[in-house]
Amino acid sequence: MATAAESVATPARTEAAHRTSLTGWILRALVSVHVVAILGQPVFAGVYLSGDFDGLGWHAAGANAVTSIGYLQVIAAIMVWIRLRQAGPFLATMAVVAAETVQYFAGMSGALWLHIPLGVMTVVAVVVQFIAVWSRPLQRRPAEQKEADDA
Repeated sequence: MATAAESVATPARTEAAHRTSLTGWILRALVSVHVVAILGQPVFAGVYLSGDFDGLGWHAAGANAVTSIGYLQVIAAIMVWIRLRQAGPFLATMAVVAAETVQYFAGMSGALWLHIPLGVMTVVAVVVQFIAVWSRPLQRRPAEQKEADDA
C-alpha cells in the first residue's frame, strides 16, 4: 500500500536546468547578481530622497557595483556567444550595459531628466533578461551541434 508521501512525485531538475552548460550557468549567476544589485538602486535613491543623505553614498556605491557586474556579464555573454553560438544574450547585455553606462554618467552629472527614466528602463531590462536566461536552456544550438558531430 502506497502512502501519500510515496505517491507524490518529487520534482526532478527541469529540462532547461538539465541541459544548460557551465558557460550558461555562469551567465545565469551573473545576471542573477546583476538583478539583485540593480533592484537595490531605487531603494537607495528613495532613502536619499526621504531625507537620509547617507542614501546618496549607498546609491553611488550601488551604481559602481551594478556597472561592474554589468561589465563582468559582458565577458560571460561573449563566452556564451563563442562557446554556445548564441548571440542573443550578448546583444541584450550590450544594450543593458550601454544604457547603464549612460545612466551612470547622467547621475554623476546631475542630469536627473535622463537618469531617472533611464534607470527605470534598465531595471526593467535586467529583470526581463533574468527571466529570459532562466526560462530556457543555454546550450549549443542543435543544428550547429549536429554539424560538429558530423565533422
